[in-house]
Amino acid sequence: MATMKDIARIAKVSTSTVSHVINGTRFVSDEIREKVMSVVQELNYRPSALARSFKLQQTKTIGMLVTASNNPFFAEVVAAVEHYCAQNDYNLILCNTDGDCMRLEKSLQTLLQKQVDGLLLMCTETHLQEHATVHLTVPTVIMDWWPTELNADRIFEDSELGGYLATKCLIQHGHRKIGIITGNLQKPLALNRLNGYKKALLEAQIPLNKHWIVESQFDFQGGVVGMDKLLQQNELPTAVFACSDTIALGIYQTAWRYNLRIPQDISVIGYDDINLSQYLAPPLATIHQPKVELGKRAVEMLLERIKSPERKNKTVILQPNLIVRPSVAPPIK
Repeated sequence: MATMKDIARIAKVSTSTVSHVINGTRFVSDEIREKVMSVVQELNYRPSALARSFKLQQTKTIGMLVTASNNPFFAEVVAAVEHYCAQNDYNLILCNTDGDCMRLEKSLQTLLQKQVDGLLLMCTETHLQEHATVHLTVPTVIMDWWPTELNADRIFEDSELGGYLATKCLIQHGHRKIGIITGNLQKPLALNRLNGYKKALLEAQIPLNKHWIVESQFDFQGGVVGMDKLLQQNELPTAVFACSDTIALGIYQTAWRYNLRIPQDISVIGYDDINLSQYLAPPLATIHQPKVELGKRAVEMLLERIKSPERKNKTVILQPNLIVRPSVAPPIK
């Protein structure tokens, strides 16, 4: 494999001149530059990324740790992160722990051993709290939530507002019997969405029916189990707020099993606006989380922190918005 010394010898210049030409770190005359680059092409020279990282004390690599894998929402966020990493000439190493405590510890250690320049952490599992105590010495951005206190920037979405907007949409369509299927209420975002639901009911002076509040999980099966529970009640709601689009998909399947039509028999609104939601039959009304902006801003914040690691921690709150689709309609009287 060719080296800078080989190029310098053939081009009859110093090794430092070759380095300046390749890295663009100092002015070199056009004549010398053309001479050096001609030898570079002739020898098919490729700079060593490892050597460059040692010299610059940067690997141009970002690590991202995600603790859940069964929700398309995370895949869409990761895709946005990858896109903006590439735009900034950074590589991304992704670790998915799938809620496993041992994999969380191992993945964090692996990313640190890889000498990543910074970390993006996206945690949804409350049971990982006692296992998330690894001391982090690199610039870090928390995307939504992390179970322990860290010296890090944070970016998250106003999930209480999202819950409020979803419930208010159902109210504006004439519904007063509104159920909700949440994720695990130990998770802050699940509790926030429930609080938004309660706020909208209170504002509309609609009594809270505790039997229509069903705690489940943020996945497809969570929607199936949650809707089964809701349909066992003596009095049924005319609309359901699913606290994730994955829950809504489970509701669709359960409604089909019970021969319930959406929205004629029951209206459904989801949360996240995953790509699949617009292709359901009927297309799912939902709360749009700005996933692309979340990925973009997270990468930007991390790169800022890499450049200025001593600056004060920053928090960014993104705003959700309502996407109205045919899964919501006025109740049949």
